[in-house]
Amino acid sequence: MDMRASSLRRVVAAALLALAALVPSLPARAMAPEAVRALAFGDNDAKIAALGTLVAADDPQAVPFLQALADGEVQTAGESQVLIVKGAAATDALTGASVSPLPEARDDVVINNRVRRVVAGAIAALKLAASDRAIRLAAVKALQGGADEEMLPAVKKALAKETDPEIRGLLELTQATIQLSSPDRATRVAAIRALAESNDPSTKTLLLGLLERKGDAWAEADAEIRAEAEKSLRSVEGRLAAGEMAGRIFSGLSLGSILLLAALGLAITYGLMGVINMAHGELIMVGAYATYVVQNLVRSHFPGAFDWYLLAALPAAFVAAALTGMLMERTVIRFLYGRPLETLLATWGLSLILIQAMRTIFGAQNVQVENPVWMSGGITVFANAVLPYSRIVIIGFAAAVLALVWLLLTRTRLGLFVRGVTQNRPMASALGVPTGRVDTLAFGLGSGIAGLAGCALSQIGNVGPDLGQSYIVDSFMVVVLGGVGQLAGTIYAALGLGIANKFLEAWSGAVLAKIAVLVFIIVFIQKRPQGLFALKGRMAEA
Repeated sequence: MDMRASSLRRVVAAALLALAALVPSLPARAMAPEAVRALAFGDNDAKIAALGTLVAADDPQAVPFLQALADGEVQTAGESQVLIVKGAAATDALTGASVSPLPEARDDVVINNRVRRVVAGAIAALKLAASDRAIRLAAVKALQGGADEEMLPAVKKALAKETDPEIRGLLELTQATIQLSSPDRATRVAAIRALAESNDPSTKTLLLGLLERKGDAWAEADAEIRAEAEKSLRSVEGRLAAGEMAGRIFSGLSLGSILLLAALGLAITYGLMGVINMAHGELIMVGAYATYVVQNLVRSHFPGAFDWYLLAALPAAFVAAALTGMLMERTVIRFLYGRPLETLLATWGLSLILIQAMRTIFGAQNVQVENPVWMSGGITVFANAVLPYSRIVIIGFAAAVLALVWLLLTRTRLGLFVRGVTQNRPMASALGVPTGRVDTLAFGLGSGIAGLAGCALSQIGNVGPDLGQSYIVDSFMVVVLGGVGQLAGTIYAALGLGIANKFLEAWSGAVLAKIAVLVFIIVFIQKRPQGLFALKGRMAEA
């Protein structure tokens, strides 16, 4: 008896193992046949109703089928067979079984734009149950653009299970958008009140649609609903205005940091040394091209370290621009101290030489410097305000360069010599300060900082021979407005001009904004020639 029971158990175990081995090869549970046939053979209204059925069933197998439908890969054979065709392979959409060979007589399932939009919404709705947060977030953002009432059950179901605050907020707004077209008055009022919490520009369009007039009649006949829509619209407009304000302030700070980097070197060569260097913009260009060369070298020889090529590009840009500036000072500028007109003309000629040299070496066309992967993307603070990582890094970089320059000028022997020569050159020379060497080193420092500005500028635009021409006038305006020889004034002037430019651009356009800033500086200098901060010292007071 025991032997018979043992044999029976072995037979049952073997059968279960065989069944388990067969399970993976069996086709997966099929979708609702009626919905699949309606999508393949029905008219547009039937297709949309079938999409609602698939979404309500929350069947994850519907996603690849709907994606194939959107991609034009669904075909029919005869009056009942629905196939998903990818190249020479085909799968029966009803059973999941492979079909080979392909039937000769097949027709494509064609969908119009209306159905295509609902298909995209259905795919997004079905992805709301994904375990990956990124997939759910992308799905709810896709639904915001055009979710229909058929998607409401899936949205409510996802909202009941969602724990992520950002995704929950977007789901609530999507639900309110769908309910805005509900026939129930209370549901519509609740949806309008929920939309008041949105900061999405598309919400403003939805609410404005309720407040439009069609001839002598309102688009929305109910006065109470219109009143609620007006309240929600004011709330949304307030958030959008806050987003625009934040975007302008950040853009102004970003532009100000770029102007600061461009003008910081000039604040040393012109502000501290009194040299009108018209080739300062070309020193910025030299730093940008040095960054381009380092990028190509790292890509060719160390491709795995490409995302960190800036660590090598920064010192390369500084050294290249600094050596170019020191060579200019040694060969031309040092013989023209105290002769501003001759210095201006000479440096202008040097700028033309540098521009032509870059055209000869790299060509007249712009070259592109790629951002490292960690500088791509941005932070979304409002729906209409995104802070790019590249700009954030440049703002931080400008602050770091400014701190290093301040430390160098106030805490080092070179800085002491530069300040001494600036305030009283004869006395400094009498005390043994090598004024000629200090001039060369100070000019090299200012030129090197211009090279760092070029490295930063290469991360937000293309690099070309005319790059420096776009910043030389702005750099001089920053230095003159801030006060000759004053780093603090340079900071205030750069940030102030950057923010003022962005606010004026929003009001009058880029060209008029530039003209307005220039007129303001001319008037300001007429009233206060010393700039925001006057240089102090015996020579300045004499």
